[in-house]
Amino acid sequence: MYAVVKTGGKQYRVAANDIIEIERMPGETGEVVTLTEVLMVGDGANVSIGAPLVAGASVAGEIIEQARGDKIIVFKKRRRQNYRRKKGHRQLLTVLRVTEILTDGAKPSGAKPAAKNAPKAAAVKDDVTLIGGVGPKLKEKLAGYGVTSLKQLADMTPADLAKMDAALDLKGRTEREEWSEQARELLAGKPPRAKADRARSE
Repeated sequence: MYAVVKTGGKQYRVAANDIIEIERMPGETGEVVTLTEVLMVGDGANVSIGAPLVAGASVAGEIIEQARGDKIIVFKKRRRQNYRRKKGHRQLLTVLRVTEILTDGAKPSGAKPAAKNAPKAAAVKDDVTLIGGVGPKLKEKLAGYGVTSLKQLADMTPADLAKMDAALDLKGRTEREEWSEQARELLAGKPPRAKADRARSE
């Protein structure tokens, strides 16, 4: 059995146990989610085509990972105006394993109950030197500017970062090294990028 399902403005042809990358959906790793926009369901010679959706059909899947796509560079230039802008972007994705294709209003059977008495996550060390390339001297400069925590960096807008970059003469490092993104990752409990890159290379 297979189905054509729509999510995040895109269509996917899926079958049980397929692994797909879709636009970011809310949920934790291991959680079962349901996609309800099913455009077509096929089972051998029997094919049901929706108008636009197949009534009572849905696709259940287990979240394997909340990931980010490959980095793309957006470069803008205006001739003879000395205008250049370079920005990086990584799309937020959810990696999903299709568990069931359901019809006639059936409910997912693989839903996992929430874990009880789960251990609390360890407290995150709020230290700006965990950001790649930020050492004691740069930490001191940031403190002089009034930035002493990862939370402050994570909450900064691109305009705030550009202003700080210019004030501290950082030569574009805040954008190039993705300081705000690194700060958000660290606050979410992920390891520092330098350590993660080193672990992957070993």
